[in-house]
Amino acid sequence: MTINKVVIIMGASSGIGEATAHLLAERGAKLVLAARRLDRLEAIQAQHPEADIVIQQADVTDYAAVEAVVKTALDTFGTIDVLFNNAGIMPTAPLVDGRRDEWQAMLDVNVTGVLNGIAAVLPIMERQQSGHIIATDSVAGHVVYPESAVYCGTKFAVRAIMEGLRQEQRENNVKSTIISPGAVQTELYNTISDKQAAQALHEAQTEWGLTSEDVAEAVVYAIDTPDRVSVSNLIIRPTKQQV
Repeated sequence: MTINKVVIIMGASSGIGEATAHLLAERGAKLVLAARRLDRLEAIQAQHPEADIVIQQADVTDYAAVEAVVKTALDTFGTIDVLFNNAGIMPTAPLVDGRRDEWQAMLDVNVTGVLNGIAAVLPIMERQQSGHIIATDSVAGHVVYPESAVYCGTKFAVRAIMEGLRQEQRENNVKSTIISPGAVQTELYNTISDKQAAQALHEAQTEWGLTSEDVAEAVVYAIDTPDRVSVSNLIIRPTKQQV
């Protein structure tokens, strides 16, 4: 089934964002793909020569860059149906380590990055009286576990922000969705500075974790619902995951 929508994906260069881009391109969506790694975006675009794909380099922590992506989408396609805020990092460690730089980076990317996307696109969707904002959250936005307190805090914040968005914008027909995956086989483990912990997580993800395509299917499902249907929250765990 064709998805005739204009979709912006922030954090589209790998993992869930990349998998969602491929799936939407195959379904006929018009895409604006943004990330810091332009070469990765170029590779995605090259794999879909028949698709309507615009790429743009952007860092979600830079509001001007996010605003420029939204402007590109509007200038190119005349409307914006969906914004998928997917960028995120996960440099987990015990609180006693006091890794304040990592804490700040998580707040900047995981929370401010989402807010930057909302701020840039919401006035347009409000004027349109239609739209859909999606954020990649996490099971860590629903439960807390050791050595991940700050990461969990950022994901709890995203859940609160997106619920506030839903309540504020429901009369304007603007939908909000959080996608909350458990362990997924992505490059997120690379953002953990403790290489032993990162490797252990990577091995677990590889052994029994979800694939990025599993999560992308859920994102596309939420996008493809009728205007009257708003999927507020999807929790997707690997069957073998305990937390």
